[in-house]
Amino acid sequence: MITFERLLESYKPLIAIPVVITIIALLLIATMGLNQGIELKGGTVAVIQLDKSVSQNELQSIISAGLPNQTVEVKSITNNQATVDIVGDTDVVKLSSTLNGTGTITSYKSVGAVLSQQAMTQIYYALAFAFIFMSITVFIIFRDVVPSLAVIFAALSDIIIAVGGMSLFGIPLSIASVGALLMLIGYSVDTDILLTTRILKRKEGTVTQRAIEAMKTGLTMAAAAIGSMVALYLVVVFMIPAAQTLADIAAVLIIGLIADIMATWLMNLGILRWYVEARK
Repeated sequence: MITFERLLESYKPLIAIPVVITIIALLLIATMGLNQGIELKGGTVAVIQLDKSVSQNELQSIISAGLPNQTVEVKSITNNQATVDIVGDTDVVKLSSTLNGTGTITSYKSVGAVLSQQAMTQIYYALAFAFIFMSITVFIIFRDVVPSLAVIFAALSDIIIAVGGMSLFGIPLSIASVGALLMLIGYSVDTDILLTTRILKRKEGTVTQRAIEAMKTGLTMAAAAIGSMVALYLVVVFMIPAAQTLADIAAVLIIGLIADIMATWLMNLGILRWYVEARK
């Protein structure tokens, strides 16, 4: 019978699992790409008060017929109020005339190509600086190349899998979802430092026993975080669909937290055990 301790002793094949999933995520990103939000690709977000009951598909067909050269997506309809994304420069007067008899525009927000390009550049800078400062902090804490690189690789794997999940499930890349990715970097480093500290700096018990104690704490934290994000996602989907941004954030965090379990407790733990055995 294979016990949990026996499974941890056979750690080397387990390292391959998150590595393979990370490669699959990279392939998804390369082949499927990422759907960008309006603030990153430019366009208009219009809020329309409907004068009659229509479905999302019907409203999308009406607007697309009036704006044939633009991409239109009706994000949600709640309490006779629709939120519509229109890619590219939009003539609001023409949009209003297209809605004649269907609804009235109550508010709209336009983002030009220059601002959207600047926002995308800022996202790249934010992610890059987050990783750079995280890496410096990890090296300062452990002052050892292998454990520090293991923490960095685990965090990188976590983010890549999360972005691959966004590509697979059509979650748009937006300012909000980037915020979720930055949160994942912090969460991943937190669990990895917990594991590395327990394995390398504590001396009581065997390496396997210290790993199990760290895993109990880490998995409890992960389960609580995933449970809260699942609850948020379900509340938004079934009760407040207009708050789609919150659902996107919750979905990114759910994918990333699941990825963090694999990256931390399979890859990082495997590398640390390998390192400890090599030192002995």
